[in-house]
Amino acid sequence: MTQETAPPRLRHPEKAHRKDNESVAKPSWIRVRAPSSEGYRNTRAVIEEHGLSTVCQEAGCPNVGECWSQGHATMMIMGETCTRACSFCNVATGRPDALDPFEPAKVADAVAKLGLEHVVITSVDRDDLDDGGAEHIAQTIRAVRRKRPEATIEVLTPDFLRKDRAVDLVVRARPDVFNHNLETVPGLYPEVRPGARYFHSLRLLQQVKEQDPAMFTKSGIMVGMGETRLQVHQVMDDMRAADVDFLTIGQYLQPTKKHYPVREYITPEAFEAYEKAAYSKGFLMVSATPLTRSSYHAGDDFRRLRAARFSSNG
Repeated sequence: MTQETAPPRLRHPEKAHRKDNESVAKPSWIRVRAPSSEGYRNTRAVIEEHGLSTVCQEAGCPNVGECWSQGHATMMIMGETCTRACSFCNVATGRPDALDPFEPAKVADAVAKLGLEHVVITSVDRDDLDDGGAEHIAQTIRAVRRKRPEATIEVLTPDFLRKDRAVDLVVRARPDVFNHNLETVPGLYPEVRPGARYFHSLRLLQQVKEQDPAMFTKSGIMVGMGETRLQVHQVMDDMRAADVDFLTIGQYLQPTKKHYPVREYITPEAFEAYEKAAYSKGFLMVSATPLTRSSYHAGDDFRRLRAARFSSNG
């Protein structure tokens, strides 16, 4: 067994031994300070001024203080209500409102006012729409391009399950990064992501590459939900088979006691082992830390991702 694929020095759960309602003590490495900086307040003011939602707020991201203090925010479009009921997610579930036709322009205005160099746009699932909201995402990409042409754009999309041609609409709008998260290992989908299908999500990522081989693709998972190390490695292999460029792995944090429980807090050493293994499998870029999230340091990571491709082609 090589150093890159050696198991982490501290235990990763091979089985979940806790009851669902039994709490797990949060370790020191997962704690963050409450947001309070002037930069945080300025970013919040711009978001509120334009009547926008962010996944930073809706999903209770632990990095909101750091990111907003630097003027970074992930725009969440198509409302604050999701048509799915994933057990890990803190976004409200129900019947969404109609799409706001002015939202793409509002997002573009906020991006310009914040002076963003790298924009991350995500959304709730909209199973109620014929195209899953793909055209609305594409309109938002185009609006940002017009208002802030120097910015690079990353989209974090739903799975567009049973929405034919939805992926085409988004790819034709030419985001710089197409991100769709697998979230967890396939064996946990019935409990964690019941409305989704693991192999459909993999196929979506593969379709992006088939339509535009130059477009960067990205996907991520959470750990600490009861998965095994070998299952995580299998997901890595599946992603590479779909030609995914960028992998993120972060610690799952339970939003409320009603959500799926944390089975274990994975150690920083275990994350380092995952990162080494992922690079050995051929990913151009890997971010694997307890606080890693899809959009965390997205701008800096995109520059590194682009440089990695240039280096590999050189």
